[in-house]
Amino acid sequence: MKLRVLTGILLVQLTGCHIAFCEAAMPEHLVVGEGFVEPLGFHDAMPTFSWKLPVGTERQTSYQIEVRDTLAEKTVWDSGWVESDQSVFVPYGGSPLLSRQQLSWRIRFRDQDGNDSDWSAAAEFEMGLLTSKDWNAQWIRSASEVDSDEEKVAYLRREFPVATTIARARLYATARGLYEVYLNGEKVGNDAFTPGWTSYGNRIDTQTYDVTAQLKQGENALGAMLGYGWYAGRIGWQKQRNIYGEVPELLLQLEITFEDGRVQTIASDDAWQATLGGPIVASSIYDGETFDARQSMPGWNEIGFDDSDWSNVATVAKLETPRLTPKPFAPVRMTETLSTQTITEPEPGRFVFDLGQNMVGWPELNLPVEKNETVTIRFAEMLNQDGTMYTDNYRSAKSIDFYTAAESGRITWKPTFTFHGFRYVELSGLPQGSTPTADWVKGLVLHSDLKRTGSFESSHEKLNQLQRNIDWGQRGNFLDIPTDCPQRDERCGWTGDAQAFCPTAMFNYDCHAFWKSWLRSMRDDQFSDGRIPHVIPDILKNRGGSPGWVDAATIIPWQVYLRTSDKEILLENYDMMERLVGWYREHVKGGVVEKVEGFGDWLQPYASDNKGDTPHVVLATLFYANSVQILADSARALGKSSDGDKYGQEAAAAKQAFANHFFDSNGKLQNAPETQTAYILAIAFDLIPAELQTQAANHLVRLIGEADGHLRTGFLGTPFITQVLDQSGHSDVAFSVLFKETYPSWFYSINQGATTMWERWNSYSHTDGFGDVGMNSFNHYAYGAVGQWMYERIAGLSPDPAHPGYKHFFVRPILGGPLTSASAELETGYGKAASGWQHVGDKVELTVTVPPNTTATVVFPDDRPAETLSAGQYRFECKGPSESLR
Repeated sequence: MKLRVLTGILLVQLTGCHIAFCEAAMPEHLVVGEGFVEPLGFHDAMPTFSWKLPVGTERQTSYQIEVRDTLAEKTVWDSGWVESDQSVFVPYGGSPLLSRQQLSWRIRFRDQDGNDSDWSAAAEFEMGLLTSKDWNAQWIRSASEVDSDEEKVAYLRREFPVATTIARARLYATARGLYEVYLNGEKVGNDAFTPGWTSYGNRIDTQTYDVTAQLKQGENALGAMLGYGWYAGRIGWQKQRNIYGEVPELLLQLEITFEDGRVQTIASDDAWQATLGGPIVASSIYDGETFDARQSMPGWNEIGFDDSDWSNVATVAKLETPRLTPKPFAPVRMTETLSTQTITEPEPGRFVFDLGQNMVGWPELNLPVEKNETVTIRFAEMLNQDGTMYTDNYRSAKSIDFYTAAESGRITWKPTFTFHGFRYVELSGLPQGSTPTADWVKGLVLHSDLKRTGSFESSHEKLNQLQRNIDWGQRGNFLDIPTDCPQRDERCGWTGDAQAFCPTAMFNYDCHAFWKSWLRSMRDDQFSDGRIPHVIPDILKNRGGSPGWVDAATIIPWQVYLRTSDKEILLENYDMMERLVGWYREHVKGGVVEKVEGFGDWLQPYASDNKGDTPHVVLATLFYANSVQILADSARALGKSSDGDKYGQEAAAAKQAFANHFFDSNGKLQNAPETQTAYILAIAFDLIPAELQTQAANHLVRLIGEADGHLRTGFLGTPFITQVLDQSGHSDVAFSVLFKETYPSWFYSINQGATTMWERWNSYSHTDGFGDVGMNSFNHYAYGAVGQWMYERIAGLSPDPAHPGYKHFFVRPILGGPLTSASAELETGYGKAASGWQHVGDKVELTVTVPPNTTATVVFPDDRPAETLSAGQYRFECKGPSESLR
């Protein structure tokens, strides 16, 4: 322990052992690419490597990486000693890696005192099938004619012998549609909704599974189920079908390597059989699943099943397009189980199970049934005042499951190729005289299996509930893509919602690879004129070009770079950014962007319509200037100095034109109506001169006062309102707006019982009931963007744009509102960063954790001189806040 006393500040530094005195200290947490821990089926032939230094190390001065081919037992790359403090995203320097290649790597480093660490433990990774040329399989499907409106599930199977001792076996699979694969009766893997949703015409993800333990010598059986999913099923509120294809198809390749080195390949081809006569009669993402146990086929995916009444499959051999690439981020998985909290019977024979939390996933039923009778399973996020299910906001999505029993008795069941957004489950059609118990219904929570990286908590229970609502909103809507809502006939990747929420999302979970994959689909679907579609993947076809929505193409890559330091995300999307800025530029006339319309400041409260009161010309010019500035910054980060200068000049001209046209010499909006959002974005994007920003902020505060201290912002203005008030010297107003209890405010929905973020500020109230059913999602993360300010300023954990990825960061908590404590933690690429404060008597105790190989600058809440800290844990005692901040 080190103790230092500064003027008026007690600082205690708690350090671990120094590496020179720690036995076998070595690098830890080795990952490849965007945070993958020993991945199977890795996607990048030229990966990057990252590691964390052991706690107690201050910094790294050199490193050495060794990569070996484990099967060939040879080194494929040795970096030698490299003088560098870089410990994240170090590029591989050998020859491109190959499909199926099995590798291991290790790292050692030299610390600030010149001490060499031990070699780390070796970490392994294995490549997937990197190109379509690696596949010897054919697309297969049921050859039976079917009305695609039915969305029937196809069952496919094949038996095959294995003659000798197996060394290893890999199953590579994907689908046009959704699939599950079984080997000898057991499901392969624990993933759901594979292969996920991409721009199917351009790219389809593939999965790799180790099935060595599931195979046996002698006869074996492969089985698969195929659902329509997003590929061929009903999709979108326009009730479109077959956007990508007519029926689902499977592509599968099982490669068995024997101990003598021979390889046996079992592929999807014309040797397979198929039927549409299985128990999953129909399964639709929006409408639900119909399961008829009377059509069950016991043993259908095992050896010896009689498939004589099944049909030969239809095959398609062409694999050139779309691209087949290993899935570059975590698949959807079941991550949590929720239990029933209460049971009611608002109508005779209809039992409502309350899980206590609005969630996304499956119900798991464990209940009695009667032969030939059908149990109907309905879902709702909310209840009507009489306790019945409120489902009007699901619009045309039926969201109903049906289970028909083959025999009387007790069953356990859950759906397969549908998911629901719900808190309440209603069961009807139960045996006469049934008395339900809580164990009859559980909620299986589904989302992309992203690692939780951040946490925030405070002394205020409603603020903590807001953080929980933000978290649940993210979980429910990060189901393979960032969706707008998980329950109604939509569930699309709206770009405006995503860019607004991205910074907050990066605090809560490791979304790095998730965003990179979605941006790949965005590049695939970008229009030839540079516009970005409203939703990604694009199912609306030639509908795009909305300011604040199209800018997901610039904002998300930059925000992910800022929070990870991964330059590859800028490089991959640089051309897309340029083309988007070029589209904006084509519409500039007299310094403003004309004839560009869109969704506006979507769902602003008290506005004349859903698009808000901020004119399109203001928003278009704002976002154009912001995107061209991001493009300039990205160019400089990538070492494109010429582009940086060129786009920097364009950004400066755009800012000046914006300020000249829309602001007078008193910092007041002109040539447009005054709106909170116009002021907020002008300041947030730094589009008006510094001397006018103070005056503009005063006008913003005036507008908030005229709104009785409430916000009047929609999807575009809300993410920045507290930030702008804070940075312009009005933190008291920022806290006041955040802690408002009445409509419109964040706590208003909590006071109405919200357990997730809502689409509207007033989706429901105890006094007025439900809002407009045409657009009334109770799980919609956009307004959760305030979480960024909660992490960065209330708790005080802020990234530094000059040193992205938390190589250097700021701890600058702001004390205010009714709070007596707040804290946040974030698992960065270097280790845990943390900031927390609490009132202790008339003092404030501030605690800080700085990971190895980083530094942090503390800006004290009592305005003492800032201090830059090296790695370690610290505790400060500061003067308490003034009465005005309490």
